[in-house]
Amino acid sequence: MSNASRQAGCVFCLAVENPDQPDSLVIHRGTHNFVIINRYPYNNGHIMIAPYLHISNPVDSDAATLEEMMRLFQRGITALRDSYEPDGFNMGMNLGKCAGAGIEAHYHLHLVPRWLGDTNFMTALADIRVIPEDFSVTIAKLKPHFSV
Repeated sequence: MSNASRQAGCVFCLAVENPDQPDSLVIHRGTHNFVIINRYPYNNGHIMIAPYLHISNPVDSDAATLEEMMRLFQRGITALRDSYEPDGFNMGMNLGKCAGAGIEAHYHLHLVPRWLGDTNFMTALADIRVIPEDFSVTIAKLKPHFSV
């Protein structure tokens, strides 16, 4: 992948530049997409799947990229089920600032494991999240599921 398809300062593009650095949080590199741990997760195990190309909308992706993204999504569900035993999942994309995109210019698919009663008062009252698991533990749990 040429640097021409990446954008300086983009957190996804930077993570792909150095995927073996622990702070990159990349747990899998596919042909067209990669899987990364969310640095600001809603729950333990919150992952994202992003294309290597720095583009803002899946409409601009080719079929191979979109197909691989969905296959990685399937693998993500299996990895999270095996590692965390959640009761369900949230998945989605926020396309555009008005839709809640924190990183508008590089689209990505969120996959968040959910449990009955997993919300608490900390987010509502203190505007903080409580995530009891260190990223190194999350990576150790999930990375082996993508190495097959």
